[in-house]
Amino acid sequence: MMSELRNGFIQLQDLTKIYQTEAGDFLALDSINLVFHEREFTSVVGRSGSGKSTLMNMITGIDKPTRGRVVIQGREVQSLKENQMARWRGRNLGIIFQFYQLLPVLTLLENVMLPMQLAGLGTLAQQAKRAYALLKLVGVAEHWKKRPSMVSGGQQQSTAIARALANDPPILIADEPTGNLGTRAGANIMRIFQNLAAQGKTIIMVTHDRELAGHAQRTLTIEDGRITNDTNGLEGARSMRADLNVSFRGNQL
Repeated sequence: MMSELRNGFIQLQDLTKIYQTEAGDFLALDSINLVFHEREFTSVVGRSGSGKSTLMNMITGIDKPTRGRVVIQGREVQSLKENQMARWRGRNLGIIFQFYQLLPVLTLLENVMLPMQLAGLGTLAQQAKRAYALLKLVGVAEHWKKRPSMVSGGQQQSTAIARALANDPPILIADEPTGNLGTRAGANIMRIFQNLAAQGKTIIMVTHDRELAGHAQRTLTIEDGRITNDTNGLEGARSMRADLNVSFRGNQL
């Protein structure tokens, strides 16, 4: 196990988080040792308050552990200073939110271009070309001129995925990505994730829906801040397809 921890793409070592509250100390994460593998689609399942969101905050660097280490691609995340963290997160993580977080005054194309502009990647024309290719990848390119309020929830979430891919991050973190979607739109989002993993992305999805979690290659169950189950998902493995040939090379814009 220790050898696997040292060699994992994402390594969580003795990860513990204690929050101080008026009622006393609250143990949100309890000495978690875990690895996530490269090119793997993993779901993290748990009830509200189980610690799954805290776990994601540790991986993304939004919060720091009370004890333990988060090591991603050989880099200890919690040791980064604020400005280093912002640069590291911008190039290595794509975060997909339950409520999309698209800017309402921008078109879908402009929303996807925004991370590239913030990172200073490429010319305006190159950014637009890549943004359109990503919208096409997730199936909403025909709506590129529209603002978020003019498309469906599923189309907004697809756009949010395209935005998360803008800077070609190796890791995607999805927080309840289908929580506000219908069954058909949710299934489409799962197909997109499966295809992205087949193309080399490492995806970690937080959900409370066990049926949805079954679309992943691997499912982790978290209860009271501990990982209580770690299984391979047969449905996700069977339906994984590598039929996309879009090259994600944000640094070559």
